[in-house]
This record gives sequence, structure tokens and C-alpha cells, in this order.
Amino acid sequence: MTGLPLLPPGFRFGMATSAYQIEGAFDADGKGPSIWDTFTARPGTVRHGEHGRVAIDHYHRYAEDVAHVADAGAHDYRFSFSWPRVLPTGTGTVNEPGLDFYDRLVDELLARGVRPVPTIYHWDLPQALEDAGGWLSRDTAYAFADYAATLAGRLGDRVRDWITLNEMSVQVLYGYALTAHAPGRGLGFGALPAAHHQLLAHGLAVRALRAAGAATVGVAAQHFPVTPAGDDPADVAAAELFATLTNWTFADPILRGAYPDAVRDLLPVRDGDLEIISAPLDFYGVNYYEPTRIEAPRPGRDYRGVLEVEIPPDLPFAPVPPEATSRTDFGWAIVPAGLTTILTTLHDRYPALPPIVITENGASFHDAPPSPDGRVADERRTAYLDAHLRAVLDAISAGVEVRGYYVWSALDNFEWAAGYAERFGLVHVDRVTLRRTRKDSWHWFRSLIAAQPG
Repeated sequence: MTGLPLLPPGFRFGMATSAYQIEGAFDADGKGPSIWDTFTARPGTVRHGEHGRVAIDHYHRYAEDVAHVADAGAHDYRFSFSWPRVLPTGTGTVNEPGLDFYDRLVDELLARGVRPVPTIYHWDLPQALEDAGGWLSRDTAYAFADYAATLAGRLGDRVRDWITLNEMSVQVLYGYALTAHAPGRGLGFGALPAAHHQLLAHGLAVRALRAAGAATVGVAAQHFPVTPAGDDPADVAAAELFATLTNWTFADPILRGAYPDAVRDLLPVRDGDLEIISAPLDFYGVNYYEPTRIEAPRPGRDYRGVLEVEIPPDLPFAPVPPEATSRTDFGWAIVPAGLTTILTTLHDRYPALPPIVITENGASFHDAPPSPDGRVADERRTAYLDAHLRAVLDAISAGVEVRGYYVWSALDNFEWAAGYAERFGLVHVDRVTLRRTRKDSWHWFRSLIAAQPG
């Protein structure tokens, strides 16, 4: 396929990051500890024992990083706030030096002509709130709403577009149901109350942001097609349950105002909660990386290594490798058509679906260091992004309203439990010097944006 994919006029291109993955500056300004600070301090939780205490030092290098976003011609920059940097214990007195950092970041973005699109929560819960129950406690949802109101009160005169939470499903499943991510609770189905409280937090934050005059409000949800490994009714039932837990438990309450039947009785819903959760949104963020294939567990079969995390053998579903002709260096299947499928599925499932923004899509390849002439060749990443943008075009042709696409990520960063080995960035970051170098994919992205219709 030749030429650059051309999206509809007005389509917005952006880059995405998150606070814990890039900021560093663990104790620079009075920031409190988060669950990820605690989690990474435990031996064996993160590859090579790595952590985000320094990360890529975006806290001190934000102006340089904003320049990489702006020089590419990106319209939007999706970043996240660090809750414990703003409120060290999650509630109470604002840490003014911490909030000042986001003042500076927003001003720098606007000065460079880039629209800030902040995410209020991207997994770094203040440890003090986790100690009080974390997302298993309903009180955390109300603390989150107060936190959102604090941010809107300071930045709402310059920030018009807000995302409440990122990938609630991943934090609940990886961090509360399993032990792969912070806080590492390992509760199995006992983690589902955390799902409801995050969804309630989302709805309460939408209310707080609207009250503060926010222009547009959305959420960033991870979605992917789930298919059975075969026609066996047990496999079909296992795939349906997995899809319910990973996709529809989180989307249905927001977009339908009700939970799926399979989980309804497992959630601590109170009168009025679903009305709060289902408040209308201005856009719906979709994060997509790869599809999933599921079967009913077979005795004696080894399912290790199929997913990024290991699913315990006593659960009623098991992952098998999705069909794909190639994979990223993270081992994720490259299936651009899966993005089209999940977008059209959302469109068909939810008659009131708001316009969609692809709030994350990208790939980790283990790029070589910059060559002597300063080049970072990453043709596979360019091909990946090109193919997925064409998949977005296919969804638009099928009637889905997609208004934007954000690459994950702007820069190489701390990839949670995988540490620093996985590189998703359009900009290479040297792990020793922290020097930034624009990859070939960054130059391609700049050319792509420049080629778009007005």
C-alpha cells in the first residue's frame, strides 16, 4: 500500500503519556507515594527491579518533551496528573508546588500550539488511600471527585478537554484481581467492587467537571475483540465471560446505564449509582493493542506466556494465541483489523455511543540505539501505525464516528511491570543519559499530519 492514510478533515492527531511512566521527581516537590512507588519497591514485581523514581525525568525536561510533540505538528497531547503530586495523601491540603508543575506544563503546551488533553487518573493511586481500602472503598470515589474539582478549579481556564480515568479494566483486573500490577491484591472475582467504585468515581468526576465548566469530558477505556478458540460451546461460553469481564462490565454502565447480567449481583451498586455513572459524555476514548482468543481451560495444557499477565488456572477461561502474521517485540499480536472490529462492535452495541477518539495505540519494538548520524530506524513501528490508521479509516467507512488518534507513546518510558526494556515511543530515550532522539516513526508521523486535508 502506498501513500499516507488520509483522515477526514478536522481529524485530530496526538501523542499520549502518563505521569508515573515519565515524570520521575519522586520527592522533588512534596509529592506523596503512590501504589506504584510501593509496588516497585517489592522484590520481584518489575523486570530487573526497575521503577519510576526517575523515569525519563519529564518533570525537569517537560519543555524539551513538549517541543518533540509540537514539532511533529501534533494537535493534542494526552498526559496524566499524578494524584499524589497534587494531593500527597489523596485528600486534604493541596500540594501547591506539585500543582504548579501542571500549570507550567499546560502553559508550555498552549504556547507551542498544542491542546492539552489531561487524564485525571492513570493508575497511580496515593498510597494513603490504598491503605484505607483503595478502590475497594466507596470513599475513594468521592475523594476522586474532589481531586477532579481541584484540578478543574486551577486549570479549567486553559484546559477544555478532560479524560476521567484510564483503562479501569486493566487496573482492576491486573492490580486487584491478579498481582501483576499495583497494588497486587490477587482477589480474583473479589476485585469486582473496585470496578464499581472506579466507575462511580468516573461519574462523580464528570459531574464535578461539568460544574466547573469543562467543555468536553470523556473516558479512556481499553477494548479488544474476544473470540472463542473453537466452536465448542464451552469455548464460546468462556470467551463470552471473558469479554464481559474485560469489555462490557466497564462500558455497559457508562453507555447503557446497566451492568451485564453475568456480574450484576457481584457489584455493590446503590440507588442512583448507575444514573451517575451513565452521565452523557462528549467523547469515548478507546485504547487498542491486540485481540484475544479464549477457550475453556484444558487439563494439563500450559497457558503461560500467552498474555502479558498470567491467568490463574482455576478461572473458567484460558487464553490461546490470537491468529497473527507478526508480533511486536513485547509479544503482542499485530492485528490492525481487530481495531476496526472493536470500533464497529461498539458502534453496533451502543446506539448512544459518543464520538470516539483512539486515546492509545502503539507498539513496542526493541529499537537499536541512535546511529552515529543520529538516526533511530524503526520501520516496523511506522508500518504498525500506518496499518492501524487504515483500520480506523475502515471503521469510519463503516459508519463509526472517530474524531482523533493518539499514538502511545510520545517517548520511550517506564512500561509498568515490564520496566524499561519495552520501547513504545516515537522519541528514543537513552536509559543512561536520558538524551532524546527522534525516531524515523516520529518523522513519518510529522509527514502524516502535514499531508492531511485542511
